[in-house]
Order: sequence, then structure tokens, then C-alpha cells
Amino acid sequence: MVSLRSLRLSLRFIMPLAIALAVLAYSVVPLVDKLTLRWFIRDLDIRSRLIANALREPLSELLPRADRAKINTLLLRAIQDERLLALGYCDGSGTLRYRTPTFPDSLDCSSAVRPESGSEGALRHLPQGAVHVSIHPMGAEGGSVGSLILVHDMSFVERRSADTRKYVIVLFAVLGVVISLITVFVAHLSWRGWVEGVRAMLRGEGILRPFSPQAPSSELQPLVGDLRALLRTLDAERRFADDATITWSPEALRTLLHKHLVGERILVVSNREPYIHDRKGDSIEVHRPASGLVTAVEPVMRACSGTWIAHGSGSADRETVDAHDRVRVPPHKPEYNLRRIWLTKEEEEGYYYGFANEGLWPLCHIAHVRPVFRTSDWQQYVRINQRFADAVVKEADSDDPVVLVQDYHFALLPAMIRKALPKATIITFWHIPWPNPESFGICPWREELLKGMLGSTILGFHTPYHCKNFLETVDRYLETRIEHESSTISRRGQLTMVESYPISIQWPPAWQGTLPPVDVTRSEILGELGLPPDHLIGVGVDRMDYTKGIPERFMAVERLFELHPELVGRFTFVQIAAPSRSALEEYQAFEARVHSHAERINGRFSRDGRPAIILKAEHHEPEQVNRYYRAADVCMVTSLHDGMNLVAKEYVAAREDERGALVLSQFTGAAHELHEALIVNPYHVEQTAEALHRALTMPDYEQRERMRSMRSLVRDFNVYRWAGRMLLDAARVRQRERLAARIGGES
Repeated sequence: MVSLRSLRLSLRFIMPLAIALAVLAYSVVPLVDKLTLRWFIRDLDIRSRLIANALREPLSELLPRADRAKINTLLLRAIQDERLLALGYCDGSGTLRYRTPTFPDSLDCSSAVRPESGSEGALRHLPQGAVHVSIHPMGAEGGSVGSLILVHDMSFVERRSADTRKYVIVLFAVLGVVISLITVFVAHLSWRGWVEGVRAMLRGEGILRPFSPQAPSSELQPLVGDLRALLRTLDAERRFADDATITWSPEALRTLLHKHLVGERILVVSNREPYIHDRKGDSIEVHRPASGLVTAVEPVMRACSGTWIAHGSGSADRETVDAHDRVRVPPHKPEYNLRRIWLTKEEEEGYYYGFANEGLWPLCHIAHVRPVFRTSDWQQYVRINQRFADAVVKEADSDDPVVLVQDYHFALLPAMIRKALPKATIITFWHIPWPNPESFGICPWREELLKGMLGSTILGFHTPYHCKNFLETVDRYLETRIEHESSTISRRGQLTMVESYPISIQWPPAWQGTLPPVDVTRSEILGELGLPPDHLIGVGVDRMDYTKGIPERFMAVERLFELHPELVGRFTFVQIAAPSRSALEEYQAFEARVHSHAERINGRFSRDGRPAIILKAEHHEPEQVNRYYRAADVCMVTSLHDGMNLVAKEYVAAREDERGALVLSQFTGAAHELHEALIVNPYHVEQTAEALHRALTMPDYEQRERMRSMRSLVRDFNVYRWAGRMLLDAARVRQRERLAARIGGES
């Protein structure tokens, strides 16, 4: 009797639900058809625009000559795409001048008019079926404007719409069955259990069984997997839409912050400060350090305002701060705060020179230098990380700030900030490579470092390969749950998203439109170097570091002269190498080795006062470096292991004349993006030497094609996109966490 009553009660609930689902399915199917059609039309609009843009240049050259054979060949080659049915060209008077054989007879210039709606194309029903017609203005002979007509076959839309209708009906049927079964058990479950499950899923931890918080619900795991897959698809579509619609610039970044992060001020933490104040006699000079990190992050801070927390290392840094150790920068146009942290000589030797640069730096770069780990250095590293964490808490003006932690100096910092500010959104970016698990296992404090990094909300690397290495390292040494498909790590209720964010540089460059022509700069540089006007020069710009491959570069120059003696006295390589970590014995020995190589090669191949290599082992301001970029016939980047290497992108950005060539090591992150560079293995001396020779003898037209393509990539994938993608991901995480908190509050 009780079972019969229970069944009746369940049916009373299930029947209205089933009817509602049926009505909803009946209503949704036509809406889905319309939405699907709209999506396909939008997709074909984009495809049509891309095809038209691709054909614009060759047509603009062929139309004035009325070369019918070549134009027809061009149009026929374009319609090899299976969806592109036909192409036609109408001149300014409305006459169909050129067409492919597949062009519909029922369609002419007068009937193919641009639609008045927001769509660029229109759906037409012709005797042979539905087609998508789009019109794009195109330059014609005599300066008049004609139109390119693109006709796409829409038959595939009907097929996919039928499949979609079938899937929707099946989906609602399955939902009806699943929901009906679940409702029988829901009455016996507590509301609090469901709330905990939803909150856990929003945190990325899956759904937990009510009344047993530690036991996962196996019955609901397939549903959780489907939901996560859907969320990943939506996130991917959002990212694609963002990249396609946003022109990344300082203004776009500010707008993004105000829209998605409600104007949040950003806190940046790094060891190196963006501006150093040094005393020179009775005056104080300000300069920017030679650092890829500063090059990338400083334009972001200018766009976002906020506070940059860094180690004050300049001889006049203390004299220029206020009572709270802050100074407004940049000096000529203050846009954000620089908060300086003070270290004693002992602390700097242990935390910076010791653990960070004698331990973590060679460990991650795997560049034939043994890492050194000392307990005293580790203790200083922990102490300084905590000091920076205390500064972050003090500078934060809310309990949920957005904090950008930069690089390997602060592996422990995210967990320390998380402990003090549990609601903070912490983005950690690791600027150097991440090694494989076996290599990282050398570190005695590997678990502590990994736990510290997993305090991050988002953990960023340059490449997917580095992300994969990190996930495998965590899997090897910590008890966590890793979702490889979504690239997330869950540990003790804290979820960390591991993503690749290829770093870049500011675009447009700050100097754009303010410098003399490239030819003038080249003449000035050659004059300063005492070289004749027709002399060929190459340039390398690095810190004096053993990971940068400077000796390998010099050996390639030496081999170039051996293989091509006609270049002796006609080519000089200029190496700008800013001194770095000169307090370390390994760096002192490396610098001596670099000088020795330069002297030996100059002794062999200098002619008539024209040295083979000019070594400038001193700091150069960015403006000076940029002049050498603009003057050089070739730039060499031969890193033995590098996260990204922004020198390659800086050189490309400097060449507004679309001249010059880039020789790039395959072991840099930049090699995965700048495919038009001459990619080399720096350990292969002959290969690098031949690439250098090819760069020096490359025809002008090839230089332009390669440089134009690389400049386009650096323009679109600039530092504002790098920061914007991280901040967009952070904003979505914050929205999800607030939703989880709201659900918990309502329970």
C-alpha cells in the first residue's frame, strides 16, 4: 500500500514533468533550427570575408589588365573549397564580367544585392537549392569599384538541421527518463547535500554524495563529465570570439577590467623592479633594467594602474620613496605605484643569488650547469617570500584582490597569499621553462614548491609543453586530482587552472612614429661603430647568461667566415650583453669565456680595422637597443633553453621597413610562433652558420614576406592580449566562485 502511494506520488510529479518536456521540445526545435541557420550564415559571412580579402590583392592586379585567363584560373582555384559553389565579378556598371562555370544562371548582378540586415550575406532559394550569396566591393579597372560575388552551397545546412532536430528530440527524451528516475530518489536526499554538490562542481571538484562529503557519487559522474565538457567548449568558443573581435590595446585592457573585473586594481609581484634609481655623483639617474619580464609586464601596468611590488635594488631607491616605500612611475608620466621591498645583502645572496639563481634557474633551464641547493638559501627564500606576501596583504584594498605573481623567485608566494586572503584571485606566471618530473625531482624541497604554486587560481606558462611537464610533475610528487582534459589540479578543496599564455611585447611600440627612418638610423650606427656605409651588421641582445647561447653564436660567426671568406671585412656581429648576476662565480667564469671567444675570433678575422665581433658588455637603455635592431641586417637569438625570448619579437617590432632577417633557436618559445624566422639548433654550429649566411644574402622580397608575416603575428598577439586572456580567465573564475558562495548563502 505504501509502495503504491509512493508510486502515485511519483507519477503525479513525473507526468507534468514529461508533458512539460514534450511541449518544451516541440517549442525548442524550430528555435534551434533558426539559431542553427543564423550560426551557419554568420560562419559563411566570415568565410566569405576571408576569401574576398585573400582574392582582393591578386584581383586588383589582374583586373586592370583584363587578363581573363588568369582571372578565371584564380576564381576556379578558389572554388576548390567544397562549400564554395561559385564566384563571379560584376563591374561598376552591373555587368557580370567574370564567372566560374558553376555560377547559377538565375543569379545576376542586379539580383545579387547586399542585404540590408546586419548580415554580410543573404540566403537565396534558387532552382538548384538554397545558397548563401555575399557581395564584397573590389577595385576594378579605371579606378571604378566592382563587386565580387561569392555563392556558398547551403545543402549541408538542411542535413545538419535534420541531425540537430533528431539530437534535440533524443536529448529531451533522455532528459525526461533521467530526470524521472532521479526524482524518485531526490525526495529522500537532503537539500544541503545537493547544495554541497553544486558548490563542489562549481569549484571543479565534481559532485559529492550527500551525507558523505568525502565519497564521490559514481552515479552522477557521467553527467559531471558531460557538463565539464560543455563548459570547456563554451570557454573555448569565448576565447575564440575574444581573439576574433578584440583589438588588444591599452584601451581594450582598461575596458576589460571595468567590464569583467569591475575596475579592479591589479597587484603585480616580481623580484625585479621596472625602474631603478641610481645615484651618479650629485644627481639621480633612472633606468629600466634589461629584463624580458619588465618589457612584458610594464605596459600592462600602465594600462591597468594598480601597484607593482618589487625588490628595491638601486643605490638611490630609498631616497626616492615616500614614508610607505612607494614611488609613482614612470617618472615622466606617473601611471601606477611602485612599492619597494628592502633586502639585506645576506638575504639577497641567499634568496636571489643562492636558491633562485644557483638552484631553480639551472634546474629549469637544463643548460649544462649543475643546480646548487643549500638549506640556508632555502630558509632565506621562504623568509623573503613571506615578506612579499605580507606586502601584498598590506597593499590590497579588499579581501579579494587580483594578484599577478611573476616568475620563479616566488614559488611559495601564492599559498602564502591564499592563507592570508582566501578569496584572492592569484595568477602566477612562470616566465622560464618547466622541466620534466625527473629533472625537477633533484630539488630537495620539490613538494613545498609545488604546494606553494598550487595556491594559485591560475598558473600560466609560455607553451602547452611546459604545462604538460608541470601537470606530470605534480602527479609524480603530490596527492592531487588532475583533470588532464581541462588542465586543472584540485588539492584540498583548492582548484588551480594550468594554462599556456604565450607572452609578447607592447604593440604598437612606444616609439612608433617618433624615430627617424631606418636608413638614417643605420647610417648613424655604422658611423658610431666606425664601419663603412655598405657594411653588413648582425646583432644579438641578451643578458650575460649561460642559457643564452652567446659562445655558440660566436662560434657560428667564426664558422661563417671559414665557410664564406668573402664576408671577412664585410660583416661585423655586434653583441650587446648586459652584465647579470656577476656576484656568482659561474657567471664570472662565463663572462670571461665570452670575452675570450670574441678576442680569439677578432684575432683571426678582423680586417682593415673592421672587427668580426664587437662585444658591448654593458647596460643599454631600450631606446639604444632599438636603434641597433633597426640598423641590423640580421638578429641572432640562439638560446640553449628559453621560456619565450622577447628579443626576437622586439626585433620584429622594430623593423617597420619590413627588412632584416631573424635567426632563431628552436629551443625558445618564440620558435613556436615565429615560423618565418630561420629556425636553428644552436648546438649545430654549421647549421647556424649557414642560416646566418642565408640571412645575410636573402633577397629583399623574401625579407619583406617573412617580416610582414611575423609583424602581423606580433601585432595581433601582443602583451595586452597575453594579460587580457589571463584576466578574462580570472574574471570567469571569480564569477563562478561568487555563484558558489551565493548558493551556499541561500542554503
